[in-house]
Amino acid sequence: MSTLTEAPTMLRVEGVHKWMGHNHVLRGVDLEVRQGEIVCILGPSGSGKSTLLRCINHLDPVDGGVVEVESERIGYETRRGTLYEQSERDVARARRRIGMVFQHFNLFQHLTALENVTYGPVKVLRRPRAEAVAHGRELLASVGLGQKEDSYPSELSGGQQQRVAIARALAMRPQLMMFDEPTSALDPELVGEVLAVMKRVAEGGMTMVVVTHEIGFAREVADRVVFMDQGVVVEEGTASEVLDDPRHERTASFLRRVR
Repeated sequence: MSTLTEAPTMLRVEGVHKWMGHNHVLRGVDLEVRQGEIVCILGPSGSGKSTLLRCINHLDPVDGGVVEVESERIGYETRRGTLYEQSERDVARARRRIGMVFQHFNLFQHLTALENVTYGPVKVLRRPRAEAVAHGRELLASVGLGQKEDSYPSELSGGQQQRVAIARALAMRPQLMMFDEPTSALDPELVGEVLAVMKRVAEGGMTMVVVTHEIGFAREVADRVVFMDQGVVVEEGTASEVLDDPRHERTASFLRRVR
């Protein structure tokens, strides 16, 4: 942790608000993540965790506050003193630095595992196909799917599909990886294989923000744990501080239930 406190800021979220109709989902969230840091976000359903991730990469525009990745504002820019929402092209350019892994894989069903992994580098980053294929094969091998490159999603288990999704996100060479409850849609016996891949990604030095209910994973991997409830950050600290000696009763009651 001592080296991380000196690392440059990768992600800065300041005073972020988000409304969904009459529901005030995020109520002034502040979060800072340093380069190489792994932050796990815990909280009950409806606490705003997934919405926060979607706001960070501007899948859901914020209604107030600032999101910056590597000091560049995401989603908005100021011109002549007036704030404007960025064009979809500018947002897409900024998103290239952010890898996102969702709950439900979101793979292209008509493409093989390798084609899913190489699609972004070829179509978005304009990488030479041979280069993208070589890198894609390396990534599939790194997630234990080197023999499945020609398989379609329907031929893969849920855990295998999620590992393809992780490889696909890494293929874009992001500076920040975000995981939105990546094991919640999996059968229990498949959870471990996905968590093992995520641990290897973390060990490689990737900056990661992970929304999860996997307390054991957070304890083992996280540099910092953040607990959210009702759209606010209730508390944050090291894994041992938050998980073993929470300061707030709301955190303690949540941990008693999930354990």
